[in-house]
Amino acid sequence: MRVLLRTDVNDLGRKGDIVEVADGYARNKLLPSRSALVATEKMAKQAEAMRRARDLKETRDMESAQSIRTILEEATIKVYAKAGPEGRLFGSVTAADVSDSVRIQTGVVIDRKSVHIAAPIKSLGAHVVTLNLYPGVDSEVTLEVMAEG
Repeated sequence: MRVLLRTDVNDLGRKGDIVEVADGYARNKLLPSRSALVATEKMAKQAEAMRRARDLKETRDMESAQSIRTILEEATIKVYAKAGPEGRLFGSVTAADVSDSVRIQTGVVIDRKSVHIAAPIKSLGAHVVTLNLYPGVDSEVTLEVMAEG
């Protein structure tokens, strides 16, 4: 059965694609979940419009991620944590701490799941973390970990 995908479906296709699937998969999974429509010959224009809208959205998202990357790479983000007298932290700096500090200091909202910390940050000083802003757009941000108080 030929179907027009209304949403991205893993291992099948993206929104606006017309794909051939097994009849049972279409009837039992795709059509009831409203992930697809039965494709007819007249749906080619609708499919093209969906693909064009998807491409425009991806372009806008990519440009937005690139502009955010330039903002973040120029900034040094300060993170405050409790530390002992030797400069060792009582805990470690988490992705949520980084996300909150970026939001407060730059106004850019970053999901904590997009923060990649290579090794646990357990000491004061400068550290570099990677932010995955969009597929293919990563930003390395310098953190300055400072003692609270």
